[in-house]
Amino acid sequence: MMKLQHTKFMTKKGSMLMLFLIAISFTACKKDSNDEAELQPPAIENLEIGLNNNETGVIGKDFHFNAEVLVSGKIENVQVKILPRSGEIYAKAWSHEITWDQYKDAKNATVHKHFYIPTDAVEGKYDFVIIVNDQNGSKLELKKSLTIYAEANVPVNPVASIFTIFKNDERFYRTGNFINPGASLKKGDKFVSQVTISGVKGDGKMYLLLINKKLNHRPESIDKIDFSKVIVYDVYEHKGWANTDHFSNSVYDLSTNTSIRTFPSLTIGAATDNNLPQANPVSGVKIWESGTYYYGVVYQNTSYNMGYFQYIEIPVVIN
Repeated sequence: MMKLQHTKFMTKKGSMLMLFLIAISFTACKKDSNDEAELQPPAIENLEIGLNNNETGVIGKDFHFNAEVLVSGKIENVQVKILPRSGEIYAKAWSHEITWDQYKDAKNATVHKHFYIPTDAVEGKYDFVIIVNDQNGSKLELKKSLTIYAEANVPVNPVASIFTIFKNDERFYRTGNFINPGASLKKGDKFVSQVTISGVKGDGKMYLLLINKKLNHRPESIDKIDFSKVIVYDVYEHKGWANTDHFSNSVYDLSTNTSIRTFPSLTIGAATDNNLPQANPVSGVKIWESGTYYYGVVYQNTSYNMGYFQYIEIPVVIN
C-alpha cells in the first residue's frame, strides 16, 4: 500500500516537473523569438539616389536623396558615404560623408534630403553607401552606384534660364524677384508664364503647376505628380534634339519673325486647367481657395534621365 502511494506521489511529482520544464522552454523560446525580432536589421524602401533615381551628381549642384527607413527598434542615425570604387582611377583622392542625427529615437522615417555635391569633388564613378544604425545594435549597409560629373561634362544640364509670370499682361515675377513684393493673384486675373530650360537635348517634357501649399505636395519629378492635387498651367515637350539648346513653352522663329507656340493663359478661378491632351476639372481637394500656392516647373529629360524642378510661393485670393 505504501509502495503504491509512493508511486503515485512520484508520478505526480514527475508530471509537475515536466510541466515546469515545458514552461521554461516555452518562455525561453518566446524570449529568443523576441530577441530575434529585436535584432532584425533595418530595411530601406523607395530609395532614390539622384533626381529620377538617376544615380548621377554634378559638382557644385543640388543632389536629391530619398529613402524610407524601417527599423525593428529605434533609429540611432542615418549616414551616406561617397567612396572611391575599387579599380577606378581619379584625378585626386576624394570622399564625402554625411551623418543625419535628427532621426534618432524614431521608429521609422522618410529621409528626404537635398545636399550639394562639394565643389572639391572629383569626377568619376563612386560607391554610394547608405548606412542605417539601429539603437539595438543592428545595422544596414547598402552599396549603390553614383557617377559624378563636372558641370561642363554632364550630358545635359537642365536649369531654368527664364522664369517669368505675367498678371493681366503686366509683369508679376521675373527671375527671382516679384515686381511688387506681397502682391497676390486674384480671382479673375489672367495668369501667363514663360519658362525656359537651358542645356538640354534629346527628348524631354515640362509641366508648369499651381498647387495649394496646404496640400503638402511639391513634386520634384514628373512621375511624382499627383494630378488630383495640381492645377496644370502648361505642359510641353521636345523630341529628338541632336544638339544642346534652350527649351521654352513659348517658341518664336526669329528667321521668319513668327510665333510657333504662344504660352497659354489661365484664369485664376477657372473651372478647368490647361492639362493636355485633356483639361482637368479644378475640383475636389484642389478646388480654388484663398491661400499660398506653389508655382513651379517640373522637367524631365527622358533621353539622359536628368531632371530639374523649381518652385516659388504666390498668395492667391479667391474670396
